[in-house]
Amino acid sequence: MVDVRRRVTRSAEDVVVDVVIYTVMALICFSMLYPFWNSVVLSFNDGSDAIAGGITFWPRQFSLENYAYVFRDPRLARAYGVTIFRTLLGTPLTIIVTSTFAFGLTKRNLIGRRYYMWAAVFTLYFGGGLIPFFLVVRGLGLLDTIWVYLFVIGGSAALLNVFHMIIFRSFFMSIPQSLEDSARIDGAGYYTIFYRIIVPVSTPVFATLTLFNAVNHWNAWFDGAIFITRSNLVPLQTLLRQILNSNAVDELMGELGGTAAEELARSAITTQTLSMATMVFATVPILLVYPFLQRFFVHGLLIGSLKE
Repeated sequence: MVDVRRRVTRSAEDVVVDVVIYTVMALICFSMLYPFWNSVVLSFNDGSDAIAGGITFWPRQFSLENYAYVFRDPRLARAYGVTIFRTLLGTPLTIIVTSTFAFGLTKRNLIGRRYYMWAAVFTLYFGGGLIPFFLVVRGLGLLDTIWVYLFVIGGSAALLNVFHMIIFRSFFMSIPQSLEDSARIDGAGYYTIFYRIIVPVSTPVFATLTLFNAVNHWNAWFDGAIFITRSNLVPLQTLLRQILNSNAVDELMGELGGTAAEELARSAITTQTLSMATMVFATVPILLVYPFLQRFFVHGLLIGSLKE
């Protein structure tokens, strides 16, 4: 009897190819991860020592003063509250509107179905520009209100993400029609079919796009810079941009005032290290969410390329 479990011998060419592939991938990973790691290292380093440069993989003079003053910055707490509000409320609203719109476009008996699809896809390639969009937002009375974050992400519409709508639609069309037909025979309507049948079997796409939209809301800064002038409504990333583009130490001294400002002036904190600490503090929360949804990514990102 022939042994089917033969040992697969690898040629020298295969080994060389594997070494080259792993080496290239390692270099790519290093080039992406090192800038973030270096920012973390600088944030834990003494500010006056960081001015000399030469800090690479580990802090040369470990210090927690940067984070101590970041936590004392009253602007940061307000910005965190605004960002958390827009992420927790804006993400589910975007998912609900986008997914229901995509579900409607899967119905061949929908009157004007092609027009709705064409009108949505048209916005992916053509836009009216920032000034007309600003005028629309002002006409809706959303300027300098926290509600603008629920309708705008980075200068585009937030409630309906057309690209994600296309992904939702592709996934919904891959679900067997027999499931919906069976529910319709039992008397279920469109809303019942969507929320009781379609949504439960579409967990991968919902988990993936929920994370994508949450990251979009968390990282958005442009809308806060364009549509908001009130300091108490500035989101976290807009505040971070302001800190990175200005003299952060002087601004923080002005916010703290009194004895705290004098302590800051005497401490070994610089604009660079304080900016790095603020950036790390703003990035870590969204990074903690990723591991819990990672298992949905492989399936979710391949939606539309394979039929189940």
